Amino acid sequence: MVKNTAAITAVGAYVPEFRLTNKLLESMVDTNDEWITSRTGIKERRILKKEGAGTSYLAIKAAQDLIAKKGLDPEDIDLVIVATATPDMLVASTAAYVASEIGANNAFSYDLQAACSSFLFGMSTAASYIESKRYKKILLIGADKMSSIIDYTDRTTCIIFGDGAGAVLFEPNEEGLGLQDEYLRSDGVGRNFLKMDAGGSILPASAETIKNKQHYVFQDGKSVFKFAVSNMADVAAKIMERNNLTHDDVQWLVPHQANKRIVDATANRMGVDEAKVMMNIDRYGNTTSATLPLLLNDYEKQLKKGDNLVFAAFGGGFTWGSIYLKWAYNS
Repeated sequence: MVKNTAAITAVGAYVPEFRLTNKLLESMVDTNDEWITSRTGIKERRILKKEGAGTSYLAIKAAQDLIAKKGLDPEDIDLVIVATATPDMLVASTAAYVASEIGANNAFSYDLQAACSSFLFGMSTAASYIESKRYKKILLIGADKMSSIIDYTDRTTCIIFGDGAGAVLFEPNEEGLGLQDEYLRSDGVGRNFLKMDAGGSILPASAETIKNKQHYVFQDGKSVFKFAVSNMADVAAKIMERNNLTHDDVQWLVPHQANKRIVDATANRMGVDEAKVMMNIDRYGNTTSATLPLLLNDYEKQLKKGDNLVFAAFGGGFTWGSIYLKWAYNS
């Protein structure tokens, strides 16, 4: 009996037009291009400036790009998952609105939140639905409007994050391609190192929380960096070991774009050459849930059917993990 695996069969993406360069940041906060580049690898990031537009706008654009490229009928989509840390609003599902706007009228939908690991965890979720044979077409979107929760007077965070969205379609595969293995982890010790204090149930919005700037992202950079470097590298190495993969067997490392030094440490631990590491952090910064699908979109034309891809991510909370996937098509 042929095993039913879950493969990515299409990708799409969207980034806003406005480029917030390091040079522009120099005029906004006490920093400079050399300092940012040497510590993060970031040269610019995209910012959504459209009035009244939120994460759903980015997600819809990415989904429409995929639909157009694939020639997909939106009514054939069974499920829409939006992986995001910045939903349009609390309570109301961003994914439900996205599904309606793209014409996925026969799909159910929901949001998935695991900080910067959201898309990686979403891959696991989408693949499980496909492997169950209950659904055949699942649209997974990673989207974040990080500029909506960034304090542009705080140089520890404003240099890092950008806005963007990427989308992938998961479908059944009978050739043994698609998702092969996963190793996903979480640890609540990270709760205080990367967070947004106010706006949730513990500390609802008030005049005081606004005055104290508690609706912006706070990051203890040194602690996050230390945990991210060790844990992203550990899980990527574990996936290779569990599947008897050598560095020669891996065609691509697909790492979360948080910091170039973290990516380099992960690649070094895996023994993977720099030429095999997907990288676009210099152009987009950290787009949180969107980094992994944006990489797939940017590198799509270089991917070949049967390529071994190792995904790795690390996010607030803490959440982290790695996924081994075999690419299912030639562009």
